[in-house]
Amino acid sequence: MILTEVSAPPAAAVPVRAFAEHLRLGSGFADDGSEDAVLELYLRAAMAAIEARLGRVLLARDFSCTVSRWREDACQALPVGPVRSVAEVRLVDAEGAETVVEPGAWSVMRDSQRPRLVGKFGRSLPRIPRSGRAEIRFSAGFGEGWEEVPADLRQAVFLLAAHFYENRAEGAAAAGAMPFGVLVLIEAYRATRIGGGMA
Repeated sequence: MILTEVSAPPAAAVPVRAFAEHLRLGSGFADDGSEDAVLELYLRAAMAAIEARLGRVLLARDFSCTVSRWREDACQALPVGPVRSVAEVRLVDAEGAETVVEPGAWSVMRDSQRPRLVGKFGRSLPRIPRSGRAEIRFSAGFGEGWEEVPADLRQAVFLLAAHFYENRAEGAAAAGAMPFGVLVLIEAYRATRIGGGMA
């Protein structure tokens, strides 16, 4: 399975000013915004780290998932959630010819732990051509605005971004560790793995 991020969260959705207040950069002297680019960099890094650990997308954006075979005949788990919508399922044969699968042939199960594409009415998903692939184009995320992200995950992002910011001079080893407070805040969102886990 190959997951491709088609679009990144727009700069307007990244809470740079709120993060600056969290760090108290403006306290006692004028905040001219000169640190904004650096703050955005650490916020994006913190969001990416938390998303990778949880398999959850914070700010909504588009993805493309490519598989060479279905996990099960009637079911394909999607690698990230929460899934907002599936725009298209496309089959591509060995020669590169593409066929869009009719939306009536599949539906989306928006499970909080394991979102998946399923064949409608219990039927199998359309057969993937030999030496071909299926491409699923979908949108995932808690919301388009920062305020739509759950409060505990917002706090976890700020704590981790602050950790990255404060340890930026100490090298990758120190900056790469995830603080205990962040782990506590994100624990409730970790996927439960039963019988071989998720795929």
